[in-house]
Amino acid sequence: MTTQTTKLRTLDDLGDVRGLRVLLRVDFNVPLQDGRPTDDTRIRQALPTIRLLRERGARLLLVSHLGRPKDREPEFSLRPVADCLSELLDAPVAFAPDLDDVPDGDLVMLENIRFQAGETKNDPELAQRLAALADAYVNDAFGSAHRAHASTEGIVHHVGRSAAGLLLEREVATFSALLGAPERPLVAILGGAKVTDKIGVIERFLELADAVLIGGAMSYPFIAARGEPVGDSLCEPEGIPVAQGLLGELAPQGKLHLPIDIVVGDDFSPGARMRTQDFGAIDDGWEGMDAGPRTREAYGRLIAAARTVFWNGPVGAFELEPFSAGTRAIAEAVAASPATTIVGGGDSVAALRRFGLEDEITFVSTGGGASLELIEGRALPGLVALTG
Repeated sequence: MTTQTTKLRTLDDLGDVRGLRVLLRVDFNVPLQDGRPTDDTRIRQALPTIRLLRERGARLLLVSHLGRPKDREPEFSLRPVADCLSELLDAPVAFAPDLDDVPDGDLVMLENIRFQAGETKNDPELAQRLAALADAYVNDAFGSAHRAHASTEGIVHHVGRSAAGLLLEREVATFSALLGAPERPLVAILGGAKVTDKIGVIERFLELADAVLIGGAMSYPFIAARGEPVGDSLCEPEGIPVAQGLLGELAPQGKLHLPIDIVVGDDFSPGARMRTQDFGAIDDGWEGMDAGPRTREAYGRLIAAARTVFWNGPVGAFELEPFSAGTRAIAEAVAASPATTIVGGGDSVAALRRFGLEDEITFVSTGGGASLELIEGRALPGLVALTG
C-alpha cells in the first residue's frame, strides 16, 4: 500500500477537543422518499465517530452532500437527514441552511454542501470559508475520499488540526489488510455492467488473488473476445479489446474464472421467457441475464474454500426476481463462508440487504468507487490530505 494509508491521522491525534467546534465530513448521501431516508445505514455508520467526539466535549458541525444537485433543488435538501439523525441520537440537531447562517449549537448539520458551487471544483475560497467555521476537521466519509472537493481535501490545508474518523480509519485498515496480507486463498468476485470500469481492479486482483471470478454483463465481452456469439446481451464494445488482453496475457495463470453457463431471457422484464445456455453460445433474440446453475456451483466451491473474499458487483439482473438466483447464490456463499468477507459497491450491498444477509458479512464498505480506486493503487485525495 502507498503512504496514503500508512500514517493516517486518527482522532487520537487531534488532541484535546473539549469546547472546540469540529467540522465533521460525513457521507449522508442516502435515498429519500416522502421526506424521509429509506435506508439510514450510512447515517448509522457515522454514529460511533459522532458519539466519541461529543463524549470528548467537541461541538460538531456536520457536512455532507446528497445527490448531484444543479442548483438548490428542495428534493436534495439534507433537512430530512438532520431529523433522522436527531432521532437516532435522541438529541436535537440544529440545521444550517447556508454557510452564512450557522447556529452556534453543540450539534449542527449544514445544508447540502453541493449547493455551494465551488464544492466539486475544490474552490480554495469555499475551503477557507468552511475552515473558518471550525477549530478542527475530521473526515469520516470514505465514500467521498476519492474526490478532491473543498469539503474533503481543500479544507485540510486551512485548518490547524485534521484527522480521519473511526469509519474512515476502519475502511482503510480493512483494505490495507486485504491488499497487504490477506489470509489465503484470496478470492475476488467482480461483477457489474462494464469491464472497462474495473480493468484496473481485475488486473490488481490477478496479481494478488488466488482466483478472480467474473460475472454479470462485464463477462459478455469475454465471449465476444473469443469470437463466440453474445446474442442480444448487453456487451460493451469498448470492453472487447480489454477482454482480449486479459485473456491473452493472464488466462494461462489459471486465476481468471468465467461463467460456465448463463440464464438468458428474451426480454429485460419479469415476464420474460428464460432458459439456460452455455456461456459462449447465446442465440440471437436472447440476452444474458444471470449466472447459470453450473456457474453458481463452481463459484460457490471456490468461495467456500477461501480464507478471504472480496465481492463487488452482482452477477445478474437481481432486481428482476426471475434473474436473481445467481446473485443470491453468490451472496449466500459469501455469507456462509468462514473467511474474512468484504463487500463493496452499492449494488452488491443492495443485494445483501434484499436477501437479508448483510449482518453475515465481516465488513461492508461504504465506498464503492473509493474502494475500487484504493484497490487499483490510486492515491485518494481525501486520504492523502490526512497523512503525514
